[in-house]
Amino acid sequence: MYSFTDDLRVPIVGAPMAGGTSTPALTAAVSEAGGFGFHGGAYVSPETLRADVRSIRELTDQPFGVNLFVPEQVDVDDLEFAAYRERLTPLAERAGVDLPESVPFTDDAFDAKIDVLIAERVPVVSFTFGLPDRNTIDRLHDAEIAVSSTVTSIDEARTATERGVDSLCAQGFSAGGHRAMFRIHDADPQMDTLDLVRAVVPLGLPVVGAGGVATPLDVEAILEAGAVAAQVGTLLLRTPEAGTRQAHKDALADPRFTQTVTTRAYSGRLARGLENDFIRTNDGHAPLAYPQVNTLTGGIRKASESDADVINLWAGSGFREARAVSVAEVISGLTPQAPNRFGQ
Repeated sequence: MYSFTDDLRVPIVGAPMAGGTSTPALTAAVSEAGGFGFHGGAYVSPETLRADVRSIRELTDQPFGVNLFVPEQVDVDDLEFAAYRERLTPLAERAGVDLPESVPFTDDAFDAKIDVLIAERVPVVSFTFGLPDRNTIDRLHDAEIAVSSTVTSIDEARTATERGVDSLCAQGFSAGGHRAMFRIHDADPQMDTLDLVRAVVPLGLPVVGAGGVATPLDVEAILEAGAVAAQVGTLLLRTPEAGTRQAHKDALADPRFTQTVTTRAYSGRLARGLENDFIRTNDGHAPLAYPQVNTLTGGIRKASESDADVINLWAGSGFREARAVSVAEVISGLTPQAPNRFGQ
């Protein structure tokens, strides 16, 4: 079975960042720089995903991976959903957006995307928000595609290992974007990246440590904890290759944004981002309903894309180190101590 860790020239993995931030240029640039690029495959159609995969291959001959969100359908409290809709209505009206009265569950064409990734023979497929069934993993393995699971706890890591995945991404509490807990109702384990890496390494699979990576010392600490690589996402947000909204890029360097917090306000699932007015106003009120809440707030965010106090500003704790430089510069700046370890 293919192991992406065999192809790492530098011990850096580029995080998949769905919703427009992941672009073929970003994914390809990470792999071209000697790391391993993951592309965010959520929120796009299977046809767009296929086009993205082919675009990445036009930009690099290096291997890369694609990440998918595992769907989980849960009961939605209609009264809670209606109350949250009403809470958001004044903001929606100011943005000129009509909020839907109800939002049906969607699995984001999960099975069709699996078919695309198998047909395209993407080297690695990773999963967030849980695990696919064993049949899906077997299908990927039959196509010689490696499978990786994002985990936030030792219990999730054990479950993933037993399901037959080939590697783990240990997502610490300080990581930006959506928290990867397997079930929407799960409490956040709030494990530090290094503690989580140390806890899951004994399971015997290659481990990538994610969360809080801001400096070469952070990378070295993750490697010393037993990981094969460190994953970076926030540090890539301001690169020209990323599809990050300009207001989001600017906020990462704006002194008025001082901290990151986790919230369900945007999507119904916990996610870490810069604390802004939307979070301060709405945190604690969103029902635990994903992707329904994500769809509910989506129109507001799209119409307010230049307003950093309204849009989601996903970011990890090391956001102040994000610089407006190329992907290659970000990666080379993180790995000055890595050559001896990787034989370069």
